[in-house]
Amino acid sequence: MVVEVFDKQKKQQIAREILDRLEQWFGLEESKEEYIRKSQNLPFWAYLQNGSALGFAVLGKTAPKTAELVVMGVLPDCHRLGIGKQLVQAVEQTAKQQGCCFLQVKTVEQGKYSCYDKTVLFYQAMGFEQLEVFPDLWDEWNPCLILVKYLGKK
Repeated sequence: MVVEVFDKQKKQQIAREILDRLEQWFGLEESKEEYIRKSQNLPFWAYLQNGSALGFAVLGKTAPKTAELVVMGVLPDCHRLGIGKQLVQAVEQTAKQQGCCFLQVKTVEQGKYSCYDKTVLFYQAMGFEQLEVFPDLWDEWNPCLILVKYLGKK
């Protein structure tokens, strides 16, 4: 079940527990710590089963009508079970309630690493479209792909 989490320490705990298990995607310690820090002050959802978090998602705003899925993670053994889909839907619902027409997410450009190719395919299945690639926004070996989804007019 997806629940919104409000306690800052709980947000950090969940984010750390999950991101630590997703080394393929979050192997850069400095970046991972930044995601964990950001998570405590933003809207945060966790997918809980028997009291344990199996996934989480964090929502931010980048412009008055644009929200960002800042970070999302689902435990490796729980991929392809619909958990990510439910988390994205929770983020979308809140973004719409906040008056956003667009939701964006950043990931690594498709074709660079197979694990990120699966990530891109997931977001495309959720209705996201490629907006732009920034070859050196992060660094030259991790070209940043921005995907966007139109949420409708408020």
